[in-house]
Amino acid sequence: MALVTTAKMFEKAFEGKYAIGAFNINNMEIIQGILDACEAHKSAVILQVSGGAMKYARPTYLRKMVEAAVEDTGLDVALHLDHGSDLEQVKTAIAAGFTSVMYDGSHHDYEENVRLTKEVVEYAHSKGVVVEAELGKLAGIEDDVNVSAADATYTDPDQAVDYVKRTGIDSLAIAIGTSHGAYKFKGEAKLDFERLESITRKLEEAGIHNFPIVLHGASAVDQNFVAMCNEFGGDIKGASGIPLEMLRKASSMAVCKINMDTDLRLAMTGSIRKTLAENPSEIDPRKYLGDARKNITKLVNEKITNVLGSINSSN
Repeated sequence: MALVTTAKMFEKAFEGKYAIGAFNINNMEIIQGILDACEAHKSAVILQVSGGAMKYARPTYLRKMVEAAVEDTGLDVALHLDHGSDLEQVKTAIAAGFTSVMYDGSHHDYEENVRLTKEVVEYAHSKGVVVEAELGKLAGIEDDVNVSAADATYTDPDQAVDYVKRTGIDSLAIAIGTSHGAYKFKGEAKLDFERLESITRKLEEAGIHNFPIVLHGASAVDQNFVAMCNEFGGDIKGASGIPLEMLRKASSMAVCKINMDTDLRLAMTGSIRKTLAENPSEIDPRKYLGDARKNITKLVNEKITNVLGSINSSN
């Protein structure tokens, strides 16, 4: 068994009206927790790595752990660079064995974004690697991504068509109201489904059929794990995420990839806080990391069954 690209995953997801979960990884326990849930449901999965995670865990270590997960489970797994900052970082990921990359040029003006994204696509495609790119700006903070609410912009449907045509990307991350981090909404959550529908329709009218759309910043910010963090010494007040029913609706449309990172962080941090608070003499990392791994599996189980709908999506 080997790592796969997202191409076949997205083709099946678009036709089946479900989405593939893209979960950020940093260490072995997170990978195992995700894969235990995916194996139980025979779900394909995307394990993604931010620039910060590459620096922390190192690309080769991450790839070897993910390859071990594929060997252990036999599932369809793609290893994806999340928010690649430039062509050099993309090249580093591809050289390390990543099968999918995201280049984020959304902080540039439009023409520069097009130019730089096209360079990434030409290089990645020459290596057999697929490319995701972003149009529009999501608010929020996550690793190296920091966009204020004032600077956030929704994706323009007509511009999306032009962008896909001119860059040759394989999937498009759009901004329709999701945001990075644990504090996504101050008021009522709202996603612009009309904009999503318009982008898909205009792509179809332009002859770009079944084109996969990606949602970043799509953690639900599970309130059980927020409460667990706070109960055992945390200070995560007022955190809110995307309601599950909105994510499920998006995955039944053209959204084929839903990114989740904050939920995993909350599950891991809350679990570790709880274990150490209840067992203050505990010094065995296997105990508190093991409890965290179990809760990550529980979390991903819920995502697969109640949000993604990706049961039996792995070949």
